[in-house]
Amino acid sequence: MIKRDKKTILLLNLAFFLYSFTSVMSKFAAGEEFLTMKWLLCYGTMLLLLMVYAVLWQFALKKADLITAYANKAVVVIWGMVWGILFFHEHISLLKGIGILIIIVGIVVLSKGEKDA
Repeated sequence: MIKRDKKTILLLNLAFFLYSFTSVMSKFAAGEEFLTMKWLLCYGTMLLLLMVYAVLWQFALKKADLITAYANKAVVVIWGMVWGILFFHEHISLLKGIGILIIIVGIVVLSKGEKDA
């Protein structure tokens, strides 16, 4: 079993934070005319974020169990909802709020279960 520490979890969550923001840049690019300067900037930023995410993901996988890494990846859904509210003025329904809570509980339960094993 690979040792988990706070730095690894922080690295994972930083990677997922960046990864979640690629969707925002993709949606911004979709709203622009193809190959304009704004489209290129949004699309280029998205590609840059994906490259940084890929590197961070590889570093995190060296230190974290695969189960831990993939369980924490669910936070991308939560970040997606946050970005939807902040940038696109979307609303979270009661069912989506319950879904967020289920994701958080699932991550916590899985993480606690690994400590006991």
